Amino acid sequence: MKIDPNSSADLSAQIAAAIRDAIVSGQLIVDERLPSEAELSDQFSVSRPTVREALKRLAAQSLIRTQRGATGGAFVNRLNYPDAYAQHITTSTLLLSMNAVSFETACEARFAMERACAPLSAKRRTADHLATMRAEIHRQSQPGLTDEAFCASDVAFHRALVDGADNPVLSYQLAGAVEAMQPLMNMITFTARSRETILALHSRVADAIETQNATMADTALVELADYTLTLGRNVMQARLKLHT
Repeated sequence: MKIDPNSSADLSAQIAAAIRDAIVSGQLIVDERLPSEAELSDQFSVSRPTVREALKRLAAQSLIRTQRGATGGAFVNRLNYPDAYAQHITTSTLLLSMNAVSFETACEARFAMERACAPLSAKRRTADHLATMRAEIHRQSQPGLTDEAFCASDVAFHRALVDGADNPVLSYQLAGAVEAMQPLMNMITFTARSRETILALHSRVADAIETQNATMADTALVELADYTLTLGRNVMQARLKLHT
């Protein structure tokens, strides 16, 4: 593992990148203990605080874990999809909230991936996935439901659809789309949307998943995507008029 001391990049970031590359390439394997701070300091010819900062970066990415005591130190972490969800959701939320990704781009990506899940979900969904979708549809039909609760239920419905595909890679990729993009889409469009329209589309999706009709599920998702995009455009145009 090497760094370039003449590079303008932060030294701790370079060290973190070098160790990350060693983990990804398999040079450092799961549960292997990393060299001590003193050893890394000598290896990279940097101060121990610089090494410590690099290790903090790696820990923040869940690539390593630290243990105290005589047998402690920093170890290569064993990553799994559920543990990676939170970081993925946070990153997606920040990208959207900081306007690094437009509403239309996020909407296009989210529905494209969700439509890819629909045929698998129609084939593989369990009774629990279907029960969750039905329960959220019932919840969304309650007249006294707040906008915040409706949005949360909307996310839970789509999460059940995605998880019904029984594909952890797709679930991970869609964690950002559903758990991060969907709430922000809801925030933009909730004042303009019709709950009845959303309910009808959700019911069609659930019916299609229950009867294993992938084509019907895809058609309903396309209509939901078009409806969401239209609402978003209308809201954005209305906001522009208010500021002109």
